[in-house]
Formats: sequence, C-alpha cells, structure tokens
Amino acid sequence: MSPTIAIFVHQPRCSVQSANGIIQALGPRYRFKIFTKHELEDDFFDDVDMVVFPGGVGDSDSWDFLFKHHRPRIQKFVARGGRYLGICMGAYWADHHYFGLTDIKTEQYIKRPNTCTRRYYSKAVECDWNGNTDRFFFYDGPAFIGDESKFDVIARYHNGDPAAIIQGRIGLIGPHLESQSFWYDRPYLKRHWHNNNHGRLLLEFVDKLMER
Repeated sequence: MSPTIAIFVHQPRCSVQSANGIIQALGPRYRFKIFTKHELEDDFFDDVDMVVFPGGVGDSDSWDFLFKHHRPRIQKFVARGGRYLGICMGAYWADHHYFGLTDIKTEQYIKRPNTCTRRYYSKAVECDWNGNTDRFFFYDGPAFIGDESKFDVIARYHNGDPAAIIQGRIGLIGPHLESQSFWYDRPYLKRHWHNNNHGRLLLEFVDKLMER
C-alpha cells in the first residue's frame, strides 16, 4: 500500500493551489488525506506517514487561529516517528516559535544578507538544487539558518543560504516546487515555467524524507 500523506488546507494561508500542486507532484506514489483547522477524530493520524503544510498568502499572526487544536497532535505525531514537510509558510511553522519541531531558524530570505531580492511578491529566484542551477517560484519564503552539520542541505539560494533542508524526519523548502503552469501567467514569469520538472524534484525530496 502507498504511504499516506495528510495535507493541511486553509485558503489562503495554506492554499488550495499549493495543496493541489503537491498532490499532482506526489500522486504517482502517495495517497492523501485533507485536514483543516477544525478538530480531528482521535485516530486521524493512525494511518498517516507524513503531514504536509503547504504555502500560501498570509503571515504568522494566523498561527493561533489555525492551530490551537493541532499543535500537540502534530508534535506527538512527529515524536512518534511521523514526517513533517513544510513548504514556504509551512516551513516557517516548524520553527521553535510555532510547532517547535526544529532548532533551525526560519528567516525571511528577502531580509538576509546579499539576497537576490528584497521584495516579497511572486518571482523566480535562482537556486542551486543538488548541484543544478535553476530558477524557482518564490513568494517570501524562508532561508534556514543554523549549524549545517546538523542537517542535510538539498538546495541553496543565490547568496548561499540553505533553501531546502532535511533534518531527521523534518523537511523544509523555501521556494515552491509544486508550482503549476498558471502560476507563471505574468509576463515576467512565463519564460521561467519549468514544465513540471520541479514537481519531480519535490517527489525526489519527499522520497528521500520518507527513507528517514
């Protein structure tokens, strides 16, 4: 039986578009369950191998509103061996201020030294992903700052900051590998459409995380 992934959705903070992109990228090898901010049945996570928090539009002020029911459940799920994948907003929420799953700092890339952009709106930013340079869809995503001997760096931004990492059973990604073609409709983005190649990178990342 295929592993099961539970995806949190709350438009627009953890957006339907991001969730759909994740399902499209991972669908060949995974099954999915959707959950929201509402309380869950006690056995909801019993058959779940990984929980995913997608990206979206919003800020950290929505934390208490969205997760007052879920924080202890997610912490217990990970402590018992479950995996956590956070993309953009979902990566910020792994920080010690929120779910408290890692001691790695999640900082806005646009505020880091020598960043290639200071603006939060959607764009394609240069990253080195496993030794290959490409431009990835980005919307105010995090960089991951900490002792790099404690985690695996899968990708780096233009300034060298980690853009995608795996620490134990925690996977965090700043840019949007799940991006779909309509995300690139703006004239300045069209030439950077990746023809779903980034979805394949996301699948490889998740497969690697599932091995932990």
